[in-house]
Amino acid sequence: MPRAQESLFEARIVPPLEFYPLFITPAFAQASGATGFGSSDMLIQFAPFIVIFAIMYFLILRPQQRRAKEQRDMVQGARRGDVIVTTGGLIGKITKATDDTEVEVEVAPNVRVRVVRSGIGSVRAKGEPVKDAPSK
Repeated sequence: MPRAQESLFEARIVPPLEFYPLFITPAFAQASGATGFGSSDMLIQFAPFIVIFAIMYFLILRPQQRRAKEQRDMVQGARRGDVIVTTGGLIGKITKATDDTEVEVEVAPNVRVRVVRSGIGSVRAKGEPVKDAPSK
């Protein structure tokens, strides 16, 4: 028989089917009964994933959400007179809050820049509360 017309079994690429039952143990073959997986088996299989997710939530996700909320509150609470550090590294004092999203920061005498509130990295020192001008 020419080599091109040989079957895969004769060419020893795929072993004959009689070799396959040698690799299946009787205990494993008996475990694959007609009942399939029960609901308790499914729960037992997914329990480690549920426990790992709970650990990840309490150790990583929840503290990160708390830090993000503190950062957001700190940025929204920045007011005139506070010394801030921007995310770019500029240190300055807030001179004016132009609107809810921007503040004006004095980085040197008579040098003022407008900074988006989300660009505030931290508030270093809280300034004194601004007193209203006396009305005449």
